[in-house]
Amino acid sequence: MMVNLNPQRPNSSAAVAGLQPGTPRPIEIKLHQKSRLLEIGFDDGKTFALSCEYLRVYSPSAEVRGHGPGQEVLQEGKKEVEITAIEPVGNYAVKLVFSDGHDTGLYSWDYLYHLGEDQPRLWQRYVERLAMEGLHREPAGKPGAEPANKSTWKKI
Repeated sequence: MMVNLNPQRPNSSAAVAGLQPGTPRPIEIKLHQKSRLLEIGFDDGKTFALSCEYLRVYSPSAEVRGHGPGQEVLQEGKKEVEITAIEPVGNYAVKLVFSDGHDTGLYSWDYLYHLGEDQPRLWQRYVERLAMEGLHREPAGKPGAEPANKSTWKKI
């Protein structure tokens, strides 16, 4: 799936809602459904491949980020999540619709660029937080994910 972006930039001196001045803008967004990667090419020449899981767990929505510092909700079981739709929002963002029903939060160009630039650090932080909480990337019931009420039965 490819999102049609209008590469024409408005007057560069004009401020656009949701963008910091000088923020690179995407010139191409491609969803690779089989590998569950969203490839974003920006007008500064940088290209990022962001997994659907990564985009889902770092959703800019209030449901994930909360309404202030310390209110973030750690997402678990999102390893197999997919993006089912990409909807352009004005000239500054896209709305991503995920296979788990999550469809809130607008991914502005500056936020997507930030996710691309800081991907290694942010991904490591996410994995470490899951481990600290005893949570898993795999959906419940999948190999590698422990059930919520782990059995204490022992074979004698």
